[in-house]
Amino acid sequence: MTKVLFVCHGNICRSPMAEFIFKALAQARGAEVYAESAAVSTEEVGNPIYPPAKRSLRQHGIPFDEAKRARQVRPDDYDRFDRILCMDTSNLRLLRRIIPADPAGKVHLMMAATGSGRDVADPWYTGDFERTFQDLLAACEAILT
Repeated sequence: MTKVLFVCHGNICRSPMAEFIFKALAQARGAEVYAESAAVSTEEVGNPIYPPAKRSLRQHGIPFDEAKRARQVRPDDYDRFDRILCMDTSNLRLLRRIIPADPAGKVHLMMAATGSGRDVADPWYTGDFERTFQDLLAACEAILT
């Protein structure tokens, strides 16, 4: 079973959206996966998924856990997960403070799965949750293929 950790700044928008999109796609394909999401910061620890992110998931029929709360990445996550996927280059840089080394090559940018080196659109600043959803959907599909 592949274990994937999705990482963004606060773990209330992009990374939980990725977690639940990935789980829904995997279930539909009968793939055995385990996924979680986490933050590189402590700013939102304990907070639920941001309401517009929930709305986006609902609009696309993606089930999610209402009890999901933001948590920060821990150093032991490196050993627990097969892949650690960061939403943007800033997340990748901040992750290096928590997990300084990547000897097994587990850490990647999320959009790298699509052949793109760009960041996942950040709806916190743009308000465009649809664009974020489409980025995450494309990346999750590519990861599962």
